Amino acid sequence: MIKPRHPEKVNKPNNPLKKKPKWIRTKIIDTQNFFKTKEIVNQKKLNTVCQEANCPNIAECWSKKHATFMIMGDICTRACSFCNVKTGKPSFLDPLEPFKIAQATKELNLKHVVITSVDRDDLHDGGASHFSNVILETKKINKNTTVEVLTPDFLRKGEAFKKVVDAEPDVFNHNIETVPGLYREIRPGSRYFASVNLLKTVKEINKKIFTKSGIMLGLGETKDEVIQVMDDLLSANVDFLTIGQYLQPTIKHHPLQRYVHPDEFKELKELALSKGFLIVASSPLTRSSYHADEDFYKMKKLREKQAKCHPLQ
Repeated sequence: MIKPRHPEKVNKPNNPLKKKPKWIRTKIIDTQNFFKTKEIVNQKKLNTVCQEANCPNIAECWSKKHATFMIMGDICTRACSFCNVKTGKPSFLDPLEPFKIAQATKELNLKHVVITSVDRDDLHDGGASHFSNVILETKKINKNTTVEVLTPDFLRKGEAFKKVVDAEPDVFNHNIETVPGLYREIRPGSRYFASVNLLKTVKEINKKIFTKSGIMLGLGETKDEVIQVMDDLLSANVDFLTIGQYLQPTIKHHPLQRYVHPDEFKELKELALSKGFLIVASSPLTRSSYHADEDFYKMKKLREKQAKCHPLQ
């Protein structure tokens, strides 16, 4: 008997999938690079959020030899209603994973690498020490590579997250995902203001680290609620905001309310930039790590430009 990917969703009602509009289309750009990336990932037995979360951009990103590594296994201890990552009881951490990630980064010749993870509420520090080891080993072997992490919220793990901050990633990303009014349905194991406070505290500890967060549209949120999230993230001094379209993985996941037109994404981008974010990526296919390398260097140049007028305090 095959174990269900999402055992907690088995008895939930079916939510029919909506047909994708014409503006949500992706394609393989470079077949050779795509399969080379796949080969490296498979040989080292690594997990990627590209595969586990069924990312719509996997063809394009892997064609450019960009992969977002997912550490600490492929089983999450949370049961978010939007996510396609497997849920259940995770296995032991792989002590060689930091070295494997560092080597894969080197073989793919990544100038900017994104590292994310499943939630590991079963670990005393939520996996913060492992995150730290991966960052440090990656930087050790790849001297000129910048490191971006997309972390869990480390809820109820005290100050464990500081281990990640102390490893000095270049970008610390933690996604808000949705508006606070939908948290009970979308992220039942998380707390909205705990996530906002995490981002705020990271920036207070190390102002040189870029902070980043993202939200999905199409879950049932209102425009006013999205604007409130923008203001909350700005109050936490978040530098980079991503806004993307929710794509319902299966009939057992949270129902997609609507596909948001590209014009609405453009409008929200202009609004967010006018409010003060350093950089905003907003489109139907935007994801946390989509074009992360290009956006990092844009963000870095913008900060350097700002620093000439307003040095970091």
